[in-house]
Amino acid sequence: MSEELEVKELDQVVVRFSGDSGDGMQLAGNIFSTISATVGNDISTFPDYPADIRAPQGSLNGVSGYQVHIGEDKVHTPGDFCDVLVAMNAAALKTQYKFARPQATIIIDTDSFGPKDLKKAEFKTENYLEELGIDQDCVVACPITTMVKECLKDTGMDNKSMLKCRNMFALGIVCWLFNRDMELAFDFLRKKFHKKPQVAESNIKVVMAGYDYGHNTHSSVPATYRIESKVKTKGRYIDITGNKATAYGLIAAAEKAGLQLFLGSYPITPATDILHELAKHKSLGVKTVQCEDEIAGCASAIGAAFAGALAATSTSGPGVCLKSEAINLAVIDELPLVIIDVQRGGPSTGLPTKSEQTDLLQALYGRNGESPMPVIAATSPTDCFDAAYMAAKIALEHLTPVILLTDGFLGNGSGAWKLPDIKQLPEIHPHFATEEMRNNYTPYRRDEETLARYWAVPGNEGYEHILGGLEKDGKTGSISTEPENHNLMVHLRAQKVANIPVPNVEVQGDEDADLLIVGFGSTYGHLFSALKALRKQGKKVALAQFKYINPLPANTEEVMRKYKKVVVAEQNMGQFAMYLRAKIDGFVPYQYNEVKGQPLVVTELVEAFKKIIEE
Repeated sequence: MSEELEVKELDQVVVRFSGDSGDGMQLAGNIFSTISATVGNDISTFPDYPADIRAPQGSLNGVSGYQVHIGEDKVHTPGDFCDVLVAMNAAALKTQYKFARPQATIIIDTDSFGPKDLKKAEFKTENYLEELGIDQDCVVACPITTMVKECLKDTGMDNKSMLKCRNMFALGIVCWLFNRDMELAFDFLRKKFHKKPQVAESNIKVVMAGYDYGHNTHSSVPATYRIESKVKTKGRYIDITGNKATAYGLIAAAEKAGLQLFLGSYPITPATDILHELAKHKSLGVKTVQCEDEIAGCASAIGAAFAGALAATSTSGPGVCLKSEAINLAVIDELPLVIIDVQRGGPSTGLPTKSEQTDLLQALYGRNGESPMPVIAATSPTDCFDAAYMAAKIALEHLTPVILLTDGFLGNGSGAWKLPDIKQLPEIHPHFATEEMRNNYTPYRRDEETLARYWAVPGNEGYEHILGGLEKDGKTGSISTEPENHNLMVHLRAQKVANIPVPNVEVQGDEDADLLIVGFGSTYGHLFSALKALRKQGKKVALAQFKYINPLPANTEEVMRKYKKVVVAEQNMGQFAMYLRAKIDGFVPYQYNEVKGQPLVVTELVEAFKKIIEE
């Protein structure tokens, strides 16, 4: 063995951490992604949680994964396959090896590959590497459990507490493999466990032991790797999840609008982190209420909107079903409310920890009566900030509830986010009633251009009014069942939403493309990566990714009709394609649909799109 390993320069790499749901794989992956973002690498992550609340230890159903793609330049997806796989037990290797490249480096804890472990993982023989067809030269086999216990034997920790540190040993090996600055890992752990300094120092001790193990043994790899950074825009970057970015977008919007932020919510996977994050920011005037059920969470937010706050409620698909009655109250009252739907697999309880785009039609039409609402779909974890900010801006300036669609992939995934200058964010001007309206205010008096009604905050003399779920007279605000008035109000509410100005959809790629790829929301990174791969192969392709769903951008029909072949790719059975067909007469696109609860696979997209081009 040579004394010094070669250090190879890479432009990108994908690492996947996997183990039991209690093995701390999410934390290990989060630390590695944070370190990478801190040194200027671009990142895209994919936490892959098991759907079981607590599956039996060592079982196939209980495996938790965390995949991180880091690059010297922009990366758009967590990657189809990993270059390094950490498998903390036999079940993790069995279920996660399919996500590894053929010659991937595989790090395993040999202490968790005993006969009982192999039986739980349903291996047929004790030669598990041969059974899976894994080249033994690619495996870093290390007795991680034994070494962690040895490392911590003098700390006074009990056996259970020591085992919780095994993830840090694996992280240490990965940090050595990629020449990471260990001080950044130490800083993260000290901040994470600042209330438990002994736990922090024990984890630091173990992560350093893993790093030293790799350095001292060279861990059976021919080289270590370095990924440089190509930061195009200078600034401060952090690793941020989509849920946290959504929370920050709401906070920024409230600050810009000069309003108090209120979130009424009920915990539900995978949206709960938005509630958790906003609850931390009382110092910024944020108020959060965890209600007894979904409809109460939404109703409390409607009350806050009536009282003059920037109001929001967060949930997932099943919660939108339960909130629909209250959401419709916000529609008829024309109150500013942001409804965040972090989509997950359905129907019913479905796949709570998995990701789909199957709530689109529910967001557009899932209420009784004619109840139009703006719908926005975030395109990346970092874009959740901008999407939440713009949802709040539309709600406040046009006096309407707005649905913001993210999903489990975006909400739990993360990216390197440049902290914005709040002075540079678009202005937000809530559509308040004017002084001239005092003493002659009526609730449905409208701006002639936008058709938005004027917002009067209760408690101000001269603006007394009543709102409610019954139809109102457009002139007086009194309850009305008069047919012509109802017809007028239905059309006014629809036209108000249609009048909202949204940016044109941008087309990327070739002007004279043989195929236009169309998507919406969270599939952007995968579709853009497929676009790049196809163009590299000499194919002429273009991409139109929609962020604004209702109203659609003004140039939508022009873009759709420009290309001979159009394929709409989405993680549902064709909801966006159906919506586009309804909006554009005679539009019949190709469709690419997957409903697996997992992100799209770029290589599969490329092959499918090539077949369409070559037809």
